[in-house]
Amino acid sequence: MRLFDPHIHMTSRTTDDYEAMRAAGIRAVVEPAFWLGQPRTSPASFLDYFDSLLGWEPFRAAQYGIAHHCTLALNPKEANDPRCLPVLDELPRYLLKDQVVAVGEIGYDAMTPAEDRALAVQLQLAADHGLPALVHTPHRDKLAGLRRTLDAVRESALPPERVLVDHLNETTVKEAKDSGCWLGFSVYPDTKMDERRMVEILRAYGPEQVLVNSAADWGRSDPLKTRRVADLMLAEGFTEDDVDRVLWRNPVAFYGLSGRLDLAVSPPEATHEGNSLLRGGE
Repeated sequence: MRLFDPHIHMTSRTTDDYEAMRAAGIRAVVEPAFWLGQPRTSPASFLDYFDSLLGWEPFRAAQYGIAHHCTLALNPKEANDPRCLPVLDELPRYLLKDQVVAVGEIGYDAMTPAEDRALAVQLQLAADHGLPALVHTPHRDKLAGLRRTLDAVRESALPPERVLVDHLNETTVKEAKDSGCWLGFSVYPDTKMDERRMVEILRAYGPEQVLVNSAADWGRSDPLKTRRVADLMLAEGFTEDDVDRVLWRNPVAFYGLSGRLDLAVSPPEATHEGNSLLRGGE
């Protein structure tokens, strides 16, 4: 079984997680830029973070035979902080990097005018750079947030077939599907979807343009949720081809729209910027 986690925040995870993911069949990940939990106070901290997603995390992933790509953006929550807005001026030079396969996470947190502006700017950046976009729908007022998101997409230069609308659930899936966007579901303890609900959505709406992710981060989360969904799909009568489609071919197809997705994992260098994964050795 080959698995692709299309939305996971490995900067928050340990090398033990990479090892367990490899053993579970996960061979590729995409790591979206997101809010780190502690508010950032200047654009410089974003730039260091972007550099780590382009260098250190691919290096860590390669130790375990996992292909690592990222999406870069000013996230919705921090789009409300004027100190962070200059990041939008820095993004174009980062969006040229080979490891960047989409603009994201963009979208809404509290559905403010500042978030409207940041979303519109970044949808245009995606169109200008020939990249798809990964859009975060809010955790509160999800249906209203989805509708506002879809309005922004319709007003942008980016066609819906190049947009992945993430964090969907039962209340938002139909309108998202009708929009022509790709459909993202985060299987995450307590606050998002669980495996059984995910399988029921797949049964009701089919596997077309559906991506399933763990969204694992610094909160209570599980980087093996993609494997748990795959196992339950098989137990509930889905075929191995269905599993491969949802958990491999669909994310490959979406992020492949960037023209930059490379699933080959080269043997890693001994160090990255002079640092290895080892401690205490020479």
